[in-house]
Amino acid sequence: MPKLFDLSGRVAVVSGAAQGLGRAASLALAEHGADLWLLDLNAEGLKNTAREIEALGRRTTAVTCDVSNLEQIRKLWAQIDAAGGRVDFLANIAGEAILAKPEEMTIEQLQAVLQNLVVGRFLMCQEAGRRMLKAGRGSIVNIGSLASTTALGRGHIAYSMSMGAVIQMTRELSTEWASRGVRVNAILPAQVMNPSLAKRMQFDPSMEQKWLSGIPRGRFGAPEDIQGLAVLLASDASSWITGALIPMDGGNLAMNAGGTIGK
Repeated sequence: MPKLFDLSGRVAVVSGAAQGLGRAASLALAEHGADLWLLDLNAEGLKNTAREIEALGRRTTAVTCDVSNLEQIRKLWAQIDAAGGRVDFLANIAGEAILAKPEEMTIEQLQAVLQNLVVGRFLMCQEAGRRMLKAGRGSIVNIGSLASTTALGRGHIAYSMSMGAVIQMTRELSTEWASRGVRVNAILPAQVMNPSLAKRMQFDPSMEQKWLSGIPRGRFGAPEDIQGLAVLLASDASSWITGALIPMDGGNLAMNAGGTIGK
C-alpha cells in the first residue's frame, strides 16, 4: 500500500519558486518524492532552489517565466508537453500587487494587478487543468489571502479585488472539474514574513504590533508554514478535499476585531 503522503513519480509545477512560500513548498514536495518545474522571474533564486532540490535526488526544470505574460505561460506548457506533458500538481504562488488609494489608483495599475493575480493564474489553471482532465487526476492550489473575504485598507483595493476573484475561480473550477478527478483548493495566508513585509515594518514600525494584535498565535507566518499544506493537497491524503479555502493565519480569521488574545 502506498504511503499516504508519498509523491514519488509525480510532477509538480510551482510558480514563485525562487523564494518565500514558493521555495518552501517546492522543497517540501521534493522531500516527499515529487519532481518539479520551478517558475519565477528571479533566475538566480530559481537556480538556488533547483540546486537544493537536486541535492535531494529529485529532477527539476527551472524556467524564468512571468506569470502575468500569457505568451510566456503558453510557451511554458508547450515545453512541459515536449517533456512528456505530465503534471500532477500545480501551485499558483507567484503574484505581485500595486498599493494605491482607491481615489488615486489608475485603471492601468488595476489592470496590471488583475492581469498578474487573476488572468495569469486562470491561464495556468486552464493549461494544467486540460492536461489533468485528460489524465483523469490532478490537484491545483491557488494562493489567496484573507483579503479575499475581509478588507485591509491601506491601499489594498486592487489586491483585495484580485484575491476575491481567485477565491471564486477556485470554487468554480472545483465545481466544474471535481467529478472528472481534478481537485482545486486555495490557501489563504495572513502576514507571512518576507522582504517586502520587513521593509514595510521598517518604514512604519507601528505596523508590526498592529498585525500581531490580530494573530492569536503570536507570531508572523514563516514560509515553511506552507509545507505541510502543500504536501497534503498534492497527495492522495486529500483526495476528498476540493473547493476548500484553507486559512494559514495563526488564528487571525477566527478572532473578532474586538477580541483579546489569551495570555
